Amino acid sequence: MKGTPARMHTDLPGERISVRDAFGIDSTLVVNGFRERTEHVPDVDDSYRFNPDVTLAVLAGFAHNRRVLVQGLHGTGKSSHIEQVAARLNWPCVRVNLDGHLSRLDLVGRDAVVLREGKQVTEFCEGIVPWAVRGPVALVLDEYDAGRPDVMFVIQRLLERDGRFTLLDRNLVLRPHPAFRLFATANTVGLGNLNGLYHGTQRLNQAQIDRWDVVASLNYLPPDEEIAIVLARVPELADDAGRALVAAMVAVAGLTRAGFRAGDLSTVMSPRTVITWAENTGIFGDPALAFRLSFSNKCDEAEQPVLAEYFQRCFDRELEQPAPLAATA
Repeated sequence: MKGTPARMHTDLPGERISVRDAFGIDSTLVVNGFRERTEHVPDVDDSYRFNPDVTLAVLAGFAHNRRVLVQGLHGTGKSSHIEQVAARLNWPCVRVNLDGHLSRLDLVGRDAVVLREGKQVTEFCEGIVPWAVRGPVALVLDEYDAGRPDVMFVIQRLLERDGRFTLLDRNLVLRPHPAFRLFATANTVGLGNLNGLYHGTQRLNQAQIDRWDVVASLNYLPPDEEIAIVLARVPELADDAGRALVAAMVAVAGLTRAGFRAGDLSTVMSPRTVITWAENTGIFGDPALAFRLSFSNKCDEAEQPVLAEYFQRCFDRELEQPAPLAATA
């Protein structure tokens, strides 16, 4: 990362924060956070609902410097969960997506030509990892199971207990800041694309997976909790009629997940998609049209009758299908 990092905390977290008050979890735990917010602290989402088990796992990462991997299906809010914990602790948090284009040089740093007193000089510009290691930063590695092998080995040393990071280009060994934390999110647990949902994921080195201190699983929630999350994100539906509508949407989502497990569907509806469906219903004024635009059109044509049956079961009305395109001469 080029240039001087934005203002960061230089002290250690000393603000005592009640888990019950900050996260709404029935616990007497008290954790340390920072008193002041800086620009790298995520914004607080007051409508966010915390999964107790995952929240406690993430808090263990912050409070006890544990390396925490959050695994789960898409759209369940894995990255958001870490961010919202950090937001309530006023802990700077930076996310890095390990897509196929991210290289080792992006993480470690590289030589670059810069201007110094009007002259072009070559100097080493640190990557995101040494920048984060130097400060009280929660570094979140998103799509951890999609990282390239050469990239994955860069972070292997950080996963060890003392976690020192070596910059070979500068013959420098960095000792992590006492408030540096490391998290990751993944759709799989390093075993590759087993169910066909997550193309691009890879089998990960099990020696590296073994270095994660805590592995939390965040999958689809019970219907009542999912309904509450959707209503919190789409407050205009927070009346009796809106709650009944959202309950029907969540029921459809549940059927798509059961259909996927049974092999009837190749796609599942995530909580993120249910929220999008609810938002689009407000835009288009019709849950059937919003369903097609939010989810149905993403599915295979052969699966449309199955989706129409799910919709009819939950909404007690037929899902009108768009007319087929006329053949061209």
